[in-house]
Amino acid sequence: MSSTTPVPDASISDKKRPVIAIHGGAGAITRAAMSAEKEQRYLQALESILTSGQQILAAGGSALDAVTEAVRLLEECPLFNAGTGAVFTHQGTHELDASIMDGRTLDAGAISCVNHIRNPILTARKILEVSPHVMFTGEGAERFARNHGQEMVAADFFSTQDRYDQLTRAIASESGVVLDHDGAAAGSDDPLDADRKFGTVGAVALDAEGNLAAATSTGGMTNKQAGRVGDSPIIGAGCYANNQTVAVSCTGTGEVFMRSVAAYDVAALLDYAGLTLQQATDKVVMEKLVALGGSGGLIAVDSLGNVALPFNSEGMYRGVAYVGERPNAAIYK
Repeated sequence: MSSTTPVPDASISDKKRPVIAIHGGAGAITRAAMSAEKEQRYLQALESILTSGQQILAAGGSALDAVTEAVRLLEECPLFNAGTGAVFTHQGTHELDASIMDGRTLDAGAISCVNHIRNPILTARKILEVSPHVMFTGEGAERFARNHGQEMVAADFFSTQDRYDQLTRAIASESGVVLDHDGAAAGSDDPLDADRKFGTVGAVALDAEGNLAAATSTGGMTNKQAGRVGDSPIIGAGCYANNQTVAVSCTGTGEVFMRSVAAYDVAALLDYAGLTLQQATDKVVMEKLVALGGSGGLIAVDSLGNVALPFNSEGMYRGVAYVGERPNAAIYK
């Protein structure tokens, strides 16, 4: 599929028809020569993952199950910065974060700073299901995962040569810290600059029962200090879902998304200000985040089945699939 295939960046009206949307990070178009083959790999990966989520919804599955599986698959794909293929910290380690929220009950689960849990989103889902708590971090999160039968792996399971090369370039650069795909990646053939991209993944969905759900997962920022946590595992900042309003998953400058409570702000604008989904997401992404120096985007589906995928960067790996329609993926505006 061509990268110019239209994807709804504003809003689509399809009341109560099950739908799933996903993202794989946002950022700047690579400065090096882009590889058409690599671009197709990204698009095919997005379409395949969308299809899996779409099939769950088509079979009457829940929005919660659809976003869980979509993000699990994104974690398993080394093209994206979550799970396998996660970026390195300054100390040469991996620290993964994830969160998930059920719009029907407002239950949520989240983990941060883990490095032995194969699929952080599955552990976040388990927290949502069985724990009275919402978030676990570090050693406590890994203990919870082991106690509840989550698959554990060696710390180097997440490592790839491409990500290690990113760390080397980041340490050598003047700026030092890179938001996974935002520094020129010499020789990179990624559609988005691998050193200048916000490498979060996420999914939002509406099921046939009218329930919403959102999930977000990330490996963080290349060359970040160990222990740094961004917006991805923070309910209301990088992830939010409420059946009365909207499901949102964010990707971008984590600190700004936290300061602006970006995901919840979209819901608040729908609830209190009466804005449409397009108006609310544009206000957050194109105005509020920009005013604070924030870059990136988000994906959202509201209670009527409208979908929005706005971003203020040059590109965002993204896609949407309504049940009964072909999945639609894109990278650029």
